[in-house]
Amino acid sequence: MLSFEEVAVIDKNSAFRGTPPEELMENAGKGLAEEIMERYSERTVIFFCGTGNNGGDAYVAARYIAEKGSKENITVYLIKGEENVRSDIARKNLDKLDPEMIVEKDLDLLQIKERSIFVDALLGTGIKGKIREPYRKVIKKMNEENNPVVSVDVPSGLGADLNVNPDLTVTFHDVKEGMSKENCGEIIVKDIGVPKKAKDHTGPGEMFLYPRPTQHSHKGENGELMIVGGGPYTGAPVLAAKAAYRTGADLVHLVVPSSIASIIAGFSPNFIVHPMEGEKLEMRHVDKISKLSKECDSMIIGPGLGAEEKTLKAAAKIIKDVEIPLLIDADALKAFKGDKNEKEEDIILTPHRGEFEMLVGAKTEKLKEEADHFAKNNRVTLLLKGEKDYITNGEDYRWNDFGDAGMTVGGTGDTLSGVVGALMAKGLNAFKAGRLGAYLTCAAGDEAFKEYSWGLLPDDLIEKIPVFLNEK
Repeated sequence: MLSFEEVAVIDKNSAFRGTPPEELMENAGKGLAEEIMERYSERTVIFFCGTGNNGGDAYVAARYIAEKGSKENITVYLIKGEENVRSDIARKNLDKLDPEMIVEKDLDLLQIKERSIFVDALLGTGIKGKIREPYRKVIKKMNEENNPVVSVDVPSGLGADLNVNPDLTVTFHDVKEGMSKENCGEIIVKDIGVPKKAKDHTGPGEMFLYPRPTQHSHKGENGELMIVGGGPYTGAPVLAAKAAYRTGADLVHLVVPSSIASIIAGFSPNFIVHPMEGEKLEMRHVDKISKLSKECDSMIIGPGLGAEEKTLKAAAKIIKDVEIPLLIDADALKAFKGDKNEKEEDIILTPHRGEFEMLVGAKTEKLKEEADHFAKNNRVTLLLKGEKDYITNGEDYRWNDFGDAGMTVGGTGDTLSGVVGALMAKGLNAFKAGRLGAYLTCAAGDEAFKEYSWGLLPDDLIEKIPVFLNEK
């Protein structure tokens, strides 16, 4: 079952993977027409069309039915008139219809024959709140008459205060969230030629998942991230923090040993640095970290942490106790080995193949199957980094084939962690944050490679992240 958000993702990724929206609309309209002609061949048809792509599907269906029969038996009612059709591809299909089939008069003047069927193509997915006029009047009209009603993709108004009650819903690609026999009548799913990679690979459509701030947001409302790392290394937590800020996190806290705290702070005045006494993470720091974590929305543990036994014991305690969404990377992965997430909060692990083999204790032969099993068995999301990244929560998965050879430079993994951690701080669950984070990081890397080629550095990649944040 697809969420309304995922519908937009798949549409955009279909275009990227080679099937443009014009082709999807043509296939959808043809499938709708075939279903209407098979079931209601002896009836006249009235298409009630809104201003978007649902109307476009109906225009295509009307054209197909007219080609097979008689245009006199078809009425295409434009609820807001031709001048208000806002979808370019819908307008192109409207222009292909015989003008005699198109009606724009007042609803009360519309001639409805007893044996007409109504095709509901008024509103698409994701409608909420109160249905406004003139849609309200038309929906009531369709519900009050005794004519059979066929809804296109979803019943108009589904999820709002008033919706069409159809006898049949012809939906495309997959059933949408909220659809049931009770509110949709019989449901028929039509394959419209969505490419396989639009469904199981990331793409530009992932940007529909990005949580955009509202105009009335205040400091901290768009993500407060905590990074626990550093000790032997200073660059890793810095890169993660920079990437998190460029991804749109409001505040980034770096919890690092006091021996490197001033160095970390010197990289940017934007960093909020919390020194831990000593040169590495130890058990004595856990209570302070746990207390601070309650003020944050997500945590990254691992960048630059080191793998001393005392450090890993402290990391294991933090992983077990923390009550916010958590990303585990680098040396902290060693502290997770053999664990199972028993908490309600999301956990995502971001290993490369060697680290994954360490986690499972064996060489991987069937990467996808073993990654799926590990994620499901341990109740985590896995972002397995490689030439082609693999993101899975054990139930759903995505491949990410973006990125370039220039991204083998050290620090890009820390950058990825910062991006994903920020997205979790902004409210995305681990699976959505993982797939969007993988796409966003690698797309930024591809963009940076155009300018820096084999001289690409993680900082160059980080500066390209904002280029993509307003894309939809």
